[in-house]
Amino acid sequence: MLKITLPDGSVREVAPGTTPADIAAAIGPGLAKAAIAARVDGELRDIMRPLEQDAALALVTAKDEADALELARHDFAHVLAEAVQHLFPGTQITFGPSTDDGFYYDFAPSADRGPFTDDDLPAIEAEMRRIIAADKPLIRKEIDRETLIAQWQAAGETFKAEWAAELPGDEPLTVYHSGDGWYDMCRGPHLASTGRLNPDAFKLTRVSGAYWRGDQKNAMLSRITGTGWLNKKQLAEHLTRLEEAAKRDHRKLGAEMDLFHLQQEAHGSVFWHPKGYLIWRQLEAYMRRAIDDAGYREVKTPQVMDARQWEISGHWGKYRENMFVIPDEVPNVEDEGPLVSDDADWMALKPMNCPAHVLIFRQGIKSYRDLPMRLYENGCCHRNEPHGALHGLMRVRQFTQDDAHIFCREDQIVEEVRAFCALADRIYKDFGFTYSIKLALRPEKRFGSEEMWDKAENELRDAVAAAGLNTPEYGWEELPGEGAFYAPKLEWHLTDAIGRTWQVGTIQSDRVLPERLDASYVGEDGARHRPVMLHRAIFGSYERFIGILIEHYAGRFPLWLAPVQAVVATIVSDADDYAAEVLTKLRAAGIRAEADIRNEKINYKVREHSLAKVPNLLVVGRREAEEGKVALRVLGSDGQTFLLLDEVISRLANEARSPDMC
Repeated sequence: MLKITLPDGSVREVAPGTTPADIAAAIGPGLAKAAIAARVDGELRDIMRPLEQDAALALVTAKDEADALELARHDFAHVLAEAVQHLFPGTQITFGPSTDDGFYYDFAPSADRGPFTDDDLPAIEAEMRRIIAADKPLIRKEIDRETLIAQWQAAGETFKAEWAAELPGDEPLTVYHSGDGWYDMCRGPHLASTGRLNPDAFKLTRVSGAYWRGDQKNAMLSRITGTGWLNKKQLAEHLTRLEEAAKRDHRKLGAEMDLFHLQQEAHGSVFWHPKGYLIWRQLEAYMRRAIDDAGYREVKTPQVMDARQWEISGHWGKYRENMFVIPDEVPNVEDEGPLVSDDADWMALKPMNCPAHVLIFRQGIKSYRDLPMRLYENGCCHRNEPHGALHGLMRVRQFTQDDAHIFCREDQIVEEVRAFCALADRIYKDFGFTYSIKLALRPEKRFGSEEMWDKAENELRDAVAAAGLNTPEYGWEELPGEGAFYAPKLEWHLTDAIGRTWQVGTIQSDRVLPERLDASYVGEDGARHRPVMLHRAIFGSYERFIGILIEHYAGRFPLWLAPVQAVVATIVSDADDYAAEVLTKLRAAGIRAEADIRNEKINYKVREHSLAKVPNLLVVGRREAEEGKVALRVLGSDGQTFLLLDEVISRLANEARSPDMC
């Protein structure tokens, strides 16, 4: 008999082959109906999978929402693949994982069928609902590798056969059958049957292209993406969020507000227009004031460095596929012969700033009294992201980090990290964000000793505790395996106006890079010591942070960030001279203002400037000119207020002050 320990500490003795579903039924009919899966010694498993040995068992229900959503989304992907192959024979299946809000599956349509389109989605949804209604059992089976590969090959499933052949040899292969027919290779777990899915809790959202295994050298596939939930209400709420997110899309608003554009001549690099770059400049000035007050010293480092430097730092081996490399020689200018010889040394555009900051630290002898040394750079970096991964301002190839590195002694680490936590807290709150904070722990592949990682992780824990942030209020959580290869890191996850989260700021405690690049200081004992290097950023990158701000504010920036803070609009041409006078006084008060004296109706002007998200519209006509007043219309409010010009200027000048200067 097997001894199965339940969460309340009780132990049940059951025969080998008993399933968690059997145990749920023995406890009571209500639990038998509610249980959808089980955790066996912490591992999430099918509720119908037999128990093989003594174990701790916890039954999973829909109340365990994270697990329930993961299972449902995995099953929706499974049902999607079955539906597509039923409707479109000859289609090959590849991968179909769950995502943060749904699922997708990549397909290789037959040559005569061609790529799928959004027009195919209604029929696929209908077929998925038919499969769900059929309540087909999802049955897990282990299968011999060679047998499975042969089955895939015989069925013309070349992608699945390729993947099965490359899985680790000691790993048992499993397939899940949908009823007696269709099956897919999958680790699981799955729900007990398709009927456990809610047919009204999913929606297919789009079709896009995707390369097999993410490599642009491989075949182009059709990716069908959907969103999946536990019930109809959750789906409706999510679709409402998607609609709101579409309205806030930074690419759409960036074009409407004339902030920036992107084009193929510079894949992944941003063309900033005057209004967009003005937002950048405001952020840059704000951050400079913050880092000056916090004791940082700003530096500037080269864009291009010798590849040998990146080899020494370890980045060449870890990031080379994402680096732009440059031959260090004059290219051939003749019509014949190769552009670059085989003898060229290689240089690289920097993908990050840290090695260059170590080289600055190494100039001259440093004493323990010089520490902490805080070096800051608005550092322009380049990463060779695949074209298909680029996304507006959110993922680019050229970006500028608000990057800094703090070189400190062991005894200074906790206080330096605590001070950074306080600085980040103030800055994020200035922009109206709430946040959660996470600790990303050592990854499987890493540099450094276990003792070093223990120390670094504990220092970050202690600093967060000292800052009072390791509480449920701040969503404190530890993330195993998600640290960088050289250091654990704290991550700040911002929550925007519609509830989305964005991972932005980080601080990392690094003992590896100072060792690899031979950074040292003279200690109080006269001996040579290694500094600890704290890598930190708050915005992350200016490009992405501006994209987040555009969507967070829906283009309606607080007045201090708005590219145009006020527009003076005339009702009649007789007020043109007064409009010019108002404009002059606004600009003299430091308000970014423009005048609109076009021969257009005032309602047209109001509508146009509202769409452009201008915060304040100062309407002037004959009456306003005679009385020295303006009719003030504030974006988002109804009607207008008649005020003396000097009163409006004083009000706007006060509202336009940066939050750190109030």
